Amino acid sequence: MTIKTFSELGLADPINLALIARNHTTPTPIQAQAIPQLLKGRDMLGIAQTGTGKTAAFALPILHQLSQNIPGHGQRSPRALVLAPTRELAIQIGEEFKAYAQNIRLYHTVIFGGVSQKAQVAALTRGVDIIVATPGRLLDLLNQRQVKLDKVEYLVLDEADRMLDMGFVRDVRKIISHIPKRRQSLLFSATMPGEISGLAGEILNNPARVEVTPQSTPIERIRQSVHHVNANDKRALLANILSDEALSRVMVFTRTKHRANKVADYLEKCGINADAIHGNKSQGARQRALKRFKSGEARVLVATDIAARGIDVDNVSHVINFELPNEPENYVHRIGRTARAGAEGIAVAFCDSTERGYLKDIERLIRTRLTVVGDEPEGMEFVAPGKPKKPHRGANGNGNRNGNRPNGSNGNANPSGKPKRRRRRKPNNTSGGGEGQRSGHRRAA
Repeated sequence: MTIKTFSELGLADPINLALIARNHTTPTPIQAQAIPQLLKGRDMLGIAQTGTGKTAAFALPILHQLSQNIPGHGQRSPRALVLAPTRELAIQIGEEFKAYAQNIRLYHTVIFGGVSQKAQVAALTRGVDIIVATPGRLLDLLNQRQVKLDKVEYLVLDEADRMLDMGFVRDVRKIISHIPKRRQSLLFSATMPGEISGLAGEILNNPARVEVTPQSTPIERIRQSVHHVNANDKRALLANILSDEALSRVMVFTRTKHRANKVADYLEKCGINADAIHGNKSQGARQRALKRFKSGEARVLVATDIAARGIDVDNVSHVINFELPNEPENYVHRIGRTARAGAEGIAVAFCDSTERGYLKDIERLIRTRLTVVGDEPEGMEFVAPGKPKKPHRGANGNGNRNGNRPNGSNGNANPSGKPKRRRRRKPNNTSGGGEGQRSGHRRAA
């Protein structure tokens, strides 16, 4: 049966009233497929891009089931736990739970690092039904015995592949060891690398599988283009593009925190209101930057990949990749900040000589070639998916036309012409606050 309206799903009346108040009448594909299965008590493996409505896909059935047995006066224990990789995503999920539960006497709290734990501990002491948390801070509170998870009936791992990228999988396993084995478990991920498949096998029991789009395929409504430009000319090109007022709400992505700050400062000097958001910013600064961007006070938000997922801002007209990501999947998540809620969007990429290998990886992943604006360097032929790469052979035969390394130093160049990727650091075990994790888990975002 094809589900056309939320009213057909059999959700509790208070939830339907909240949906009506938000003008939500038609479920998205993942909501229409997932909610009936979850209401039956099935575990679930969901593969979906950001922006597909998966938060409601798990929040609505959890709220429905919790609403059937609301505790009376006395101490409440957490009965649902949602784990998210970043503070921003955790806050956003918490806001969604609050909106959908506005007519139900259920309580939730959001737990994340980078801020004092005092208010979070106070909320836990008063009693909550739902916890939305980043893994590091929650594990800290578990170790301090400030929270118990022995009554949890519903477990959600959102953006599981991002947790893997940020080194959280070990913490997730520790947290799960505190949760009863008899529970309903849900795992959502945009991609399904081997380690996530292994984690799904550990925590899910005969799960229903919901996959609404091919893994890591960009939204078709986004027009994508690339400028081949010298690294030193990127800032001037960015300012020139932003001189067009039609770019009304723009996200600019860099690979590093330092670069994000530099780009935001440069735009401010050019008279363009811009803020930067990344893992070194305090939580207060990050929330202020998001608020200014959402309100239109800041026209441009310069971000690292910390904001590539989970930041839901309406009407982002353009996404500009000032620096291409070294993981092609992150390109998909970055451009997914535009063309949300049925709108169209535009994604622009800047590519310097050291990033051409990254560009080829991206084009291979999305199975299409980005439209080139201006001149294209030689040797940038498109390699179709599934075909072997052709090395770029220069006069010296080392795969680099000028005989130099991509960064300009002499020596034996990488035969593929692609910059080497950084090795992912293993997290250490020091204590403290951070991006929802212990301070030893500082990430590159």
